[in-house]
Amino acid sequence: MASLADRVRGNGRIAAGLLFNLLVSICIVFLNKWIYVHHGFPNMSLTLVHFVVTWLGLYICQKMDIFAPKSLPLSKILLLALSFCGFVVFTNLSLQNNTIGTYQLAKAMTTPVIIAIQTFWYQKSFSIRIQLTLIPITVGVILNSYYDVKFHSLGMVFAALGVLVTSLYQVWVGAKQHELQVNSMQLLYYQAPMSSAMLLVAVPFFEPVFGEGGIFGPWSVSALPQVAFAVSTLLVWACVTLTSVSLLRCLLT
Repeated sequence: MASLADRVRGNGRIAAGLLFNLLVSICIVFLNKWIYVHHGFPNMSLTLVHFVVTWLGLYICQKMDIFAPKSLPLSKILLLALSFCGFVVFTNLSLQNNTIGTYQLAKAMTTPVIIAIQTFWYQKSFSIRIQLTLIPITVGVILNSYYDVKFHSLGMVFAALGVLVTSLYQVWVGAKQHELQVNSMQLLYYQAPMSSAMLLVAVPFFEPVFGEGGIFGPWSVSALPQVAFAVSTLLVWACVTLTSVSLLRCLLT
């Protein structure tokens, strides 16, 4: 009975963590969109902030013994870290240039693209039932994008690039976890700082750093607390997500 009660409490914590993760994820999307639209916050700089805070969340989780880091050769995850930069930057650009509805629906195309990559490049086969489910997803996304009242051609280009790079990233993550025998947190523990360093070098070439429109520019008094709230929310989201994943893994093993 005690074991059953412990499992019920554990499942309750997982359910609460996943629900909170969902709500905070939605909150982050709306906060990012608000910062882009109303304050013109630089896109790549915000992505860099996301990466740094994600690594900070991983560091906190590691110090709390939620997971144990594993030594990895950095050359093995260099391409993965680069694709991590690409997929987050392009999805953020999609959010910046599209409506939130179109942004979210475009992300649904990740599954068909992943299946296409695994079929043509990794020779994996999928059942007819799985293949048929891709038709309504694809048609629905195309129709929504075409008839969007705020259709933005550049936004759709960013959305397409985001889906492509995200799909490649997801496929490579699975391959690297199998190759290096690590879990997602152990891999991301190295990925996040590497991706942060890459963006730190790239940002000055694409966005102003100081002055109008730069991350260290003259921001209004109203913008600063919103950015601070977005960053703190992201940190909480990272810690809760990683903790939920870790607890879920423990329950399933």
